Amino acid sequence: MAGIKDGLVKRGSTWSYVIRVPDHSTGRSKPLWVGGFGTESDAKIARDEARYLAKRGELVGKSQVTLEVYLTGWLEDHAMTVKAKTISGYREVLKGYVIPRIGRMKLQLIQPATLTKLYRELAVSGGKGGRSLAPGTIRQVHRALRKALNDAVEIDRLIPNNPALRTKIPRLKMSEPGQVWSMTHLRIFLASIRTHRLYAFYHLAAYTGARRGELLALRWSQIDLRERTVTLMASTDVIDGERVTDTPKSGRSRTIGIDAQTVTVLIEHRRQQEEQRARLGASWADAGDYLFTREDGRQLYPDTVTQLMSRSVRDYNQPCQPGRRGSPRKALPPPLIQLPRARPARLEASARHHAAHGR
Repeated sequence: MAGIKDGLVKRGSTWSYVIRVPDHSTGRSKPLWVGGFGTESDAKIARDEARYLAKRGELVGKSQVTLEVYLTGWLEDHAMTVKAKTISGYREVLKGYVIPRIGRMKLQLIQPATLTKLYRELAVSGGKGGRSLAPGTIRQVHRALRKALNDAVEIDRLIPNNPALRTKIPRLKMSEPGQVWSMTHLRIFLASIRTHRLYAFYHLAAYTGARRGELLALRWSQIDLRERTVTLMASTDVIDGERVTDTPKSGRSRTIGIDAQTVTVLIEHRRQQEEQRARLGASWADAGDYLFTREDGRQLYPDTVTQLMSRSVRDYNQPCQPGRRGSPRKALPPPLIQLPRARPARLEASARHHAAHGR
């Protein structure tokens, strides 16, 4: 071990610092050693922070709590303060990518270099089947860790500073071409699905920019056809197998104007829904006057509209001629304009993009 210089010393491949702190049992001071830093710079920053906190009487004591124990408790406590979908996202990335890899480390030994290495490993082989994990997902991991470790500093006083604030994270790649559909793509898709009973869902998504969950929580009482408005007051999703309805992503309701064509689409959608209700009679499940339901009146699952859109895009891009019973379908020439792979979020993003650009 090399000599101590200004409270810093290198022990093997890592750096440590030592400061003197009050010992309230004796009235004297005693040395406090903290190690495990990947670089001299990290140790120096932590030493300066510890000196500052010691002067203020806020220096944290030693703790044997592991990152896994802390994150597990944090998820339980944090669930009471944020939306169910938010905590579900935190739980998915922390338990899926962080805890299995560095969960056994002591919380107080987590350094910026620890997290940088974690993100690098995830980028190389953190995905399914050992494939690389998308930069966007790694950023989700980083956001969850940053929030949890900030609470470990500010609320629980278990660590002196947040290592996630000085961590290098992968750069996001430029959005792929076609991430926003053109007006031509929108028109082609809507025309291809025009006869489906859920056509109105995709029309509203494309012409209002409303999110999938907002549309699935929409009730007829929130539609004013005379004033041509739609009021989005809630959002529904399925989290851990259970349907959850909450406020919209923004945290507040909003009213959107609709055009005459959309009014016509909604009138036709309601007519078809009322006919189906009359046909089923007592078998119709009156789930709450929702705009978009299953064929028996029960509330739709979010995956239903996502899978239907993916199927419709695939069928449009790879048309087939129906064969006779027992014979295979015959492939037809593909259309001149192909639709990019999509989900309802693309309709929402496209609607907002074209509205912002006056198209």
